[in-house]
Amino acid sequence: MDIIVTKHARERMFERSISMEELQNAIDLPDYTIAKDNLIEVYKKIKNRNLKIVYSKEGKFIKIITVIDKS
Repeated sequence: MDIIVTKHARERMFERSISMEELQNAIDLPDYTIAKDNLIEVYKKIKNRNLKIVYSKEGKFIKIITVIDKS
């Protein structure tokens, strides 16, 4: 699926030094996933980081809503 990153999510990625590679890894191979209504939260531990990615599926796209480093 193609990924769309919202302005908000891109800003959070920049602030938290989260790369597109880390984001893609979390979506493709999450440690666990929580579905809430039409939103999906994925959690992934990468090195010393605990990432939380919130996204929605819109047709053939994944729309990244926000990216959080919970370390």
